[in-house]
Amino acid sequence: MRLNSDHFLQWFRHVSPYIHDHRGKTFVIMIPGDCFVQPSFNNIVCDITTLHSLGVRLVVVHGARLQIEQQLKAAAVQSRFHRGSRITERDHLSHILRAVGAARFQLEALFSSGLPDSPMSGAKVKIRSGNFITAKPQGIIEGVDHQMTGKVRNVDSRAILEISERGGLPLLSPLGYSITGEVFNLSFADVGVSVASAIKADKVLIFNDDGPIQDKDNSIFRQLTLSECRLFLQEKQQHAPSSSYFSLRSCFAACKHGVPRAHIISSKEDGSLLRELFTRDGTGTMIYNDSYETIRAAQLEDVVGILNLIAPLEQKGILVKRSRELLENEITYFTVMEKDNLIIGCAALYPIPDSRAGELACVAILKEYQKDGRAQKLLTHIEKKGAELGMKEIYALTTRTAHWFLEQSFTESTVEQMPPNRKALYNYQRNSKIFIKTL
Repeated sequence: MRLNSDHFLQWFRHVSPYIHDHRGKTFVIMIPGDCFVQPSFNNIVCDITTLHSLGVRLVVVHGARLQIEQQLKAAAVQSRFHRGSRITERDHLSHILRAVGAARFQLEALFSSGLPDSPMSGAKVKIRSGNFITAKPQGIIEGVDHQMTGKVRNVDSRAILEISERGGLPLLSPLGYSITGEVFNLSFADVGVSVASAIKADKVLIFNDDGPIQDKDNSIFRQLTLSECRLFLQEKQQHAPSSSYFSLRSCFAACKHGVPRAHIISSKEDGSLLRELFTRDGTGTMIYNDSYETIRAAQLEDVVGILNLIAPLEQKGILVKRSRELLENEITYFTVMEKDNLIIGCAALYPIPDSRAGELACVAILKEYQKDGRAQKLLTHIEKKGAELGMKEIYALTTRTAHWFLEQSFTESTVEQMPPNRKALYNYQRNSKIFIKTL
């Protein structure tokens, strides 16, 4: 029992920073109708409820494609499609409303459950639905009248945010209402992306049933910048559409409209939502808005930019002075952050010989960009690089920035605890403080 208790404590302390980071943030969670038939669907609802209980402001948008298909089939009715979009005939609308309503009622029922000894016990989630979406008709496209198929015209972001801020959970269906009093069948993705953009969500999370996002060589993509995602989508357009393709396209659109991060997670993998949000490597694919900023391995042509960046810090004694020749010889250890061809940040990771440890050094961010957590992003990149190299620990020596390292989950160490090869090189005259972080 003691071992199990220690394991629990280690796990709980590990996820605590993520709990702090996500509290008060606004996430839009998009659930396709296909997810409703997954064996783990009840657990998906439980995990969303857990997020809500931890102080994350959530908006849930559900789809109903599968339910609509089943309802139309039962009524012996078949839809026509144009470029992947369902043409909602006026005579079919009642069937579609019935299918969407059934999907929404199923979700409301699951969020309302609370049996003792179950994950939902005591949750008391206040689900709120309403006419948050104003819609307009798709119209006639390439000579095809889409009739009651519409698109989002406006989002009542104030009403959605008020519900969320008061502890409720807004639940939106793929329907919209026009100023003439009509109801339109909407794209689930259009609703999710439009809502995320309107309320300035911090994240979009989309459940997908196609498995992981892979390239043509079956390599799994864990993260993609907007530019990388665009290229991937252009390649995929040569193949048959899939849930993965539409999920990626929705993520791309969300980030393009200002959402910083969009995640695709598996509806088949139990706990994928929590794993994506509360573990370092996650379990899905993240698309992020790079805002023309990239983090990459340094090259020889970056030496001048790095020297210009670190020179003021060397003059103040914050960083150890490096000559151009030394920097050129050690450039393979450096990572840079670049914006519009300007080096705005750098950091180095030196392997410590005869150990499974590395030393973080020369962390610098251009003064004009020392906001918005850029140094932390650079550190996260370095930590992943260290883990890929098989490092178990990262050391950092500093004379001025001790508190920053403590804020990044480093702990203070001593010279005696350092690997022998690094201990022998310690500069006692500089008297730097030593910090360590376990990867």
